[in-house]
Amino acid sequence: MTTTTSRSTAHDTSTTGHATTSGAIDTLVLGRRIRHLRTARSMTLDDLGAAIGRAPSQVSMLENGHREPKLSLLVLVADALGVPLTDLLSTEPPSRRAAMEIELERAQRGPLFANLGISPVKVGRSLPADALEALVGLQNEVQRLLTENAATPEEARRANAELRARMRAQDNYFPELEDHARDLLRAIDHQGGPLSQRATADIAAHLGFALHHVTDLPHSTRTVTDLANGRIYLPQGNPGFSDSRSPLLQALASHVLGHAEPTSYGDFLRQRVEANYLAAALMLPEDGAAPFLQAAKNERRLSVEDLRDAFAVPYETAAHRFTNLATRHLGIPVHFMKVHEGGTLHKAYENDGVVFPSDPLGAIEGQPVCRQWTARVVFTLPDRFTPYYQYTDTSSGTYWCTSRVQPSSQGAFSVSVGVPFAHVRWFQGRETTERSRSRCPDPSCCRQPPSELAERWNGQAWPSARPHASMLAALPVGAYPGVDTTEVYRFLDRHAPGAGA
Repeated sequence: MTTTTSRSTAHDTSTTGHATTSGAIDTLVLGRRIRHLRTARSMTLDDLGAAIGRAPSQVSMLENGHREPKLSLLVLVADALGVPLTDLLSTEPPSRRAAMEIELERAQRGPLFANLGISPVKVGRSLPADALEALVGLQNEVQRLLTENAATPEEARRANAELRARMRAQDNYFPELEDHARDLLRAIDHQGGPLSQRATADIAAHLGFALHHVTDLPHSTRTVTDLANGRIYLPQGNPGFSDSRSPLLQALASHVLGHAEPTSYGDFLRQRVEANYLAAALMLPEDGAAPFLQAAKNERRLSVEDLRDAFAVPYETAAHRFTNLATRHLGIPVHFMKVHEGGTLHKAYENDGVVFPSDPLGAIEGQPVCRQWTARVVFTLPDRFTPYYQYTDTSSGTYWCTSRVQPSSQGAFSVSVGVPFAHVRWFQGRETTERSRSRCPDPSCCRQPPSELAERWNGQAWPSARPHASMLAALPVGAYPGVDTTEVYRFLDRHAPGAGA
């Protein structure tokens, strides 16, 4: 997540011109400013200590940023140095050397030095300028390398687990994003119902963007936004997208939400979830979708398929949107799963107590799903166009699920939405007689082959694995994981106004 550094500020509070602080004082900057002003006046520690009635050792601690002084003491220091208190409390380092000293001090007090077990260096006037500059440069490079190396599968799994916990805590409902969607739709006078391609373009125009469809979009991107010239570049046709509106709406969502370059993989994931959420909220507005679902619940005929058809969106978009609104508006806990035909979990969400397969870090992505679950059974059916419903008894209770299979460039995926048994009475498909029992994570449920097969083939088979490339390497480095920045910049150069594109 992006963090904001808070700085102390000052304002007049009396006719004497003295100042008080708002928020915490940056003791390192304050200390360096006091030292700078003291030495500029040829005062020693003893001189300043005598002027403010403090021991020289206390002045030294103040200048080294080891204590946060009371306002009354700062008033004395400012008077002794002959400067306004507002000058003393300025948040700017007094010199470039002071700025480097502060940077090194902060680094030595931070977790990086502590974890590396490196003894701190005394940062004072006796430290040569070239040595100070080298130490600051070295620590910055170490921090950069650690941040770069953090974009590994392990870091990604941790970030996914943390994001899923946040989504669960708020029932996958983001009111601020709903408000953004409502404002944008109001701005183009959208009257409800499906969001047309023209309405999508109207949103772009309202935000000041012209749309350009090109044949040479960088292969690592879905869209490219030229913020300098107010352009959004889209691919010709609809290569690989289940809904051509989605990539444009996601690009617009990132602009509306003020997304900057991600500072971490977790920040990248957060931005992606927010953009996807806002895009879905535009295609299935809360003001229309929530009453639609409530009416269906009242008639005990809730159906993801009906939601899909009513707003002309892909099934997966409707399933996602159902999880946004189900708990907040219908009082129904729910879970969502997207599972690859190979049996691995691609993404999921739950607030209904279902237990997904996970690794020791709590991550679920890439974990094998029980063969008895609806999301796996649906792949065994000859009819992949009719919704499949099933009850599954699990270690955490009985769940009803509806599932569909959808194709993609990476193979087929099942998309499933499920609820605890107590809530199935609101759904179409509740009368199904399909039922299964899962003992996972007990290996004997479906991970271990039957004993007869194991005895016959143990030691006689050698399968060649077909893992996804991302399993074998760290995530690509860079501000936007997986994006070739050089390719993007060259693309923008080719298409910029006046470039002859």
